[in-house]
Amino acid sequence: MSMSGFDSRKLTSEFQDFYSEYYEEEIGELADKFPREKESLYIDFEKLSVFNEDIAADYLSNPESLREYAEEALRLYELPVDTDLEDAHVRIYNVPETTDIRDIRISDNIIGEAIAIKGIVRKATDVQPKITRAAFECQRCGTMNYIPQIDGDYSEPHECQGCERQGPFSINFTESGFIDGQTLKIQESPEGLRGGETPKSINVDVEHDISGVVTPGDHVTIVGVLQIDEGDSQDNSEFFDVYLDCVSIMIEDEEFEDMDITESDVDEIKELAEDKDVYNKMVESISPGIYGYREEKLAMVLQLFSGVTKHLPDNSRIRGDIHMLLIGDPGTGKSMMLSYVGDIAPRSVYTSGKGSSSAGLTAAAVQDDFGDGQKWTLEAGALVLADKGTAAVDELDKMDKSDRSAMHEALEQQTISVAKAGINATLKSRCSLLGAANPKYGRFDEYEPIANQIDLEPALVSRFDLIFTVTDKPDEQRDSKLADHILESNYAGEINTHRDEVVDPNFSEQEVEEASEEVKPAVEPELLRKYIAFAKRNCYPTMTDEAKEKLKDFYVDLRLEGSGEDQPVPITA
Repeated sequence: MSMSGFDSRKLTSEFQDFYSEYYEEEIGELADKFPREKESLYIDFEKLSVFNEDIAADYLSNPESLREYAEEALRLYELPVDTDLEDAHVRIYNVPETTDIRDIRISDNIIGEAIAIKGIVRKATDVQPKITRAAFECQRCGTMNYIPQIDGDYSEPHECQGCERQGPFSINFTESGFIDGQTLKIQESPEGLRGGETPKSINVDVEHDISGVVTPGDHVTIVGVLQIDEGDSQDNSEFFDVYLDCVSIMIEDEEFEDMDITESDVDEIKELAEDKDVYNKMVESISPGIYGYREEKLAMVLQLFSGVTKHLPDNSRIRGDIHMLLIGDPGTGKSMMLSYVGDIAPRSVYTSGKGSSSAGLTAAAVQDDFGDGQKWTLEAGALVLADKGTAAVDELDKMDKSDRSAMHEALEQQTISVAKAGINATLKSRCSLLGAANPKYGRFDEYEPIANQIDLEPALVSRFDLIFTVTDKPDEQRDSKLADHILESNYAGEINTHRDEVVDPNFSEQEVEEASEEVKPAVEPELLRKYIAFAKRNCYPTMTDEAKEKLKDFYVDLRLEGSGEDQPVPITA
């Protein structure tokens, strides 16, 4: 079979030349550890492109054939005596162009081609034996019939090769061939979604040594061959599912892998960082449609950047993420600020109290038609999907008490331990939590201590680093300014909509600009998202002696204030 002017022998020798130029050491290591510790040679697609662009392009358009030549070249490669890489695999990674899961279209003729996708592992089945060659023993004459099992379809022989009768047959497991297999469900990463889109997902079939390497909640890049799933033949539906046959999996440790930050973005970020007024600009860019709350907004900015995760010499870890709770009267714009922060954060998940259960927040054990449909699988919840990002939980007080208790471990240890339906697992949830709640009676009663009106468990309250009480008291001067701000922002919105919708509008673009000045963020939301992602990737500040002293004094004074009777919530270390 010839591709792009290559014949099979030439292709095999090209791969051998490629190995000797780039992968001599890796092949030596593979031969040394094969098959117990290592079964695969990983090829960097960019190196293959540099070596021979045509072969690299063919690898993507015809991955099955090219993989055979690559593995043949590996078997024929000169190795120390007594080494045989008969069943070694060649896996390609670092394919530069990734395809969004929602953009996979059959009309692009990509069935059978290799594509790369990025996402988060939503579910994973157990690693199970998958049959590749079944040995059927004829019950009449004892002849063994070997039937290859292709694409996961389980097929019996039509007739015995010995006595030519149609069975009955029994399967002989010791003579049959099995491999390890697993099914994953990969969902789009939260940071790639904007404006409340429903994340799309795709199933991925994983085999051999790469099965069992990921757990739900991991951010991964997968290279795989796109296939069509015939499904259950009795179904007779004209619709089919697509799935990926996995070639390689890379777990992404890097934060916000979907954020494209260009050189010009970096210049803008550095210019903004050197601005003396950077704090004010940031505060003015958080929910500018809401008047006031400068302290709360500053705290939200600091939470978006988060502190530094501390790793101590004894391998223990102190979280660097800041948890913040807004508790206050209705109508003060808490939810609006929450959803705004959800849009700004490079990776965020927004959820609301009454619509969330403990399983939905942490992890659910589900039994459905995923995999073989018989076993329980683990599905990652909101706090796991927000790993290394921000989770915004509104209406905390409306949540059932038992569901709220699921958050305790996620907030302090930043892990989620699951022991249900026979599954014992620990998932990561290294996220900042921004919560909002109303007080006990719906709004604050000024004649009762605030501590008694926070209707959340003390154990949960102590896990929040910053708690803001947002009260709504009549104050003529403030109310006048607030009314002006609300009317201005609504008017700006109205004339903007008017200009967009009406064919012959009454307002010029200049007038819209002037009216919107009041509610325009000082820093564009997209730049702010990139600024935060860039800072979290590159900045790891440390404390000065002065800062240590200041924090110590502040803590001691605060503890003294809370030592009397009917005082506010005592502050924990």
